[in-house]
Amino acid sequence: MTLDVERLAALLAAHGPLARVVVAEARGSVPRGAGTAMHVWESGFDGTIGGGALEWQALAAAREVLLRGGSRVLRLPLGPALGQCCGGAVTLVIERLDAVPETPWLRRVEGTAAAPSLDGFAFADGWLREEARAPARPVWIWGAGHVGAALAAVLAPLPDVALTWIDESAARFDALGLGPQEPPGVTRLVATDLPRAMAHAPETAAHLIVTYSHDHDLALCHAALTRGFGFCGVIGSATKWARFRSRLAALGHAEGTIARITCPIGDPALGKHPQAIAVGVAASLLSQWLPVAATGETTV
Repeated sequence: MTLDVERLAALLAAHGPLARVVVAEARGSVPRGAGTAMHVWESGFDGTIGGGALEWQALAAAREVLLRGGSRVLRLPLGPALGQCCGGAVTLVIERLDAVPETPWLRRVEGTAAAPSLDGFAFADGWLREEARAPARPVWIWGAGHVGAALAAVLAPLPDVALTWIDESAARFDALGLGPQEPPGVTRLVATDLPRAMAHAPETAAHLIVTYSHDHDLALCHAALTRGFGFCGVIGSATKWARFRSRLAALGHAEGTIARITCPIGDPALGKHPQAIAVGVAASLLSQWLPVAATGETTV
């Protein structure tokens, strides 16, 4: 895990000073690994270090640091100290932040005065070092209907995801009753010509096409195949996709290229409710982004 500078900046702008809680060390069976972070303000928090008694104690300590300033280091055996059955132990570093730090961010949180030589994310001799996170994975959601809203809500909290949510009309966003603000990491875009907007997407973007119109969906599939993409999925049935394949072939796309588009998106076994579709899509994307299961125990 690394420092998400963009999300941190958005949280500071929205809430003012924060207390940053970082899992500096994790040994044995623990809820989250080293480098996991959460950010706490007076009336709320963003992220999680695993929930349960550990998180409740971290929240209390974070709000004390938020009030008093400085930093604090907590070393907690989860079983004896907190009554959790994990059996592992964590070291938490809690610091007050009033602004986004420069990265790489090396600071002394306890212990010796001389800084050791550290690379990446590291905690040693009372010093903690973090680097800025790599650019987030771009995900573009096409369509401000109920499925689009569900996708935005489910995908926004995921780490390393930058959402762009597009529709041809601001009124369609307004009709959802979400208000003008999006969660951190979501950019709302109104484009009267959706296929032309595709040209502004990164070629590595994941596209989720869920507009109200089959004609729009087809035009966006054509634009995505022309532009290039990391992933492209469109909502619809097998019948719809058979028609789309034929029409995309007539537009000059090779069958093997067309086959890169996923239709239907999500997991049909979960049903057609917007949130069920969104959960299936999130699982599909995560399985592609994280093809190798993380090592070490993370259960509680």
